[in-house]
Parts: sequence; structure tokens; C-alpha cells
Amino acid sequence: MTTENIFLFVPNIIGYMRVVLAIISFYFMPTNYIIAGTCYVVSSFLDAFDGHAARYFNQSTKFGAILDQLTDRCGTMCLCAVLAHFYPKYSFLFLMSMTVDVACHWIYIHASLLQGKTSHKFIDMSENPIMNIYYTNRTVLFFMCFGNEAFYSTLYLLYFTEGPIIAGISLFRALLYLSLPIAIVKSGISILHLVVASKNLAIIDINERKEAAKQKLG
Repeated sequence: MTTENIFLFVPNIIGYMRVVLAIISFYFMPTNYIIAGTCYVVSSFLDAFDGHAARYFNQSTKFGAILDQLTDRCGTMCLCAVLAHFYPKYSFLFLMSMTVDVACHWIYIHASLLQGKTSHKFIDMSENPIMNIYYTNRTVLFFMCFGNEAFYSTLYLLYFTEGPIIAGISLFRALLYLSLPIAIVKSGISILHLVVASKNLAIIDINERKEAAKQKLG
């Protein structure tokens, strides 16, 4: 039987393209907003295609999922690092944004792997009607992710240019104000992930301690 090479799966190849585009974007971020912005947007846009490709070709893999998450987290983190340099007055907010984004996603994924989704005692955010929509409705999820990326991207572009002016209003600035509430809600959801993951890790600790105590008595 031939062993499949998951590294050459279509969604993972798309993931590699995202990584290359992101690195090019990082290189040009301080100096050329056109190249940087184009590569960053295309890299983010491809995020919507790797999932479709994984389902279409039946090539969903844990490697691909982690690659996708790391590309998202590193992309947003590097953009925020540049924004902290461009807008030093708000550097603390960008640093906190990076911290919340990375920490919340890491602990949630780690807790999910440890719990193995095998016990009804774990807290499941999908039971919440709002979070259920967030997890099951791809349109809502795309809208939230797009709005979050739009906020940071337009903030980056505004450092260089106001962009097209429509009816006397800067398109980039209008998009910035419209996407700000979405970015705030997205951060709130990330913090909720952190809280739930922490509680689930505590459940794992309690169960392991009970099991260790039983073995010690036995």
C-alpha cells in the first residue's frame, strides 16, 4: 500500500503559498505598502480556499490545521508589531492584541487536544446559541475574520495613504470605523476561548489528581 504524502496535499500547498506571501509582506511592511498590503491580503484571502480544498479533495489533516493556525497568528502578530512601531502612542494596545490573539488560541487548541472531546463534563462553547452560530455558520465566521483583518489592514494602509475618496470620505478610514466593532467582538470571543480552555484544563487536572489518588490508595 502506497503511503500518502500529506505534505503535498492540495490544501497544504495552498498553506505554503500563504506562508511565502506572508513573509514577502513582512519584508515590505515598513517601506512599501502596495506590495506588503497586496501580499498580506492575498495570503489572508487564500485562507478561505484551503478549507474548501481540504473538504473537496478529502485532504483534511492535523498538519494542515496547525499550519493554517500558525500562519494566521503569525500574520496578525507581525502586522500588529509594525503598527506598534507606526503608532507608538497605542503600542500597548497592539502588544495586548498580540498577547490575547496568540495566548487564547494556543491554550484553546492545547486544551482541546488534551481533553480529546471524550467527556460530557467538559465545557462546550458550542452549547451557547451565539457561539454555536460562530462555530457552525461559515458566513458568520468569515465575516468576523474578515472584519478583524480589515481593521488592522486599513489601519496599516492609513499610515501611508487615505486611499480612494468617495463622496468626500476616505474609503480606508470608513472601513476602519466599520470594522473596529468587529475587531473588538473578535477579541472578546478570543478571551472567552481562554476562559473556557482554562476551565477545561482545570477539569483535566482534577480528574488526573483523582485518578492518581485512587492508584495511590489501591
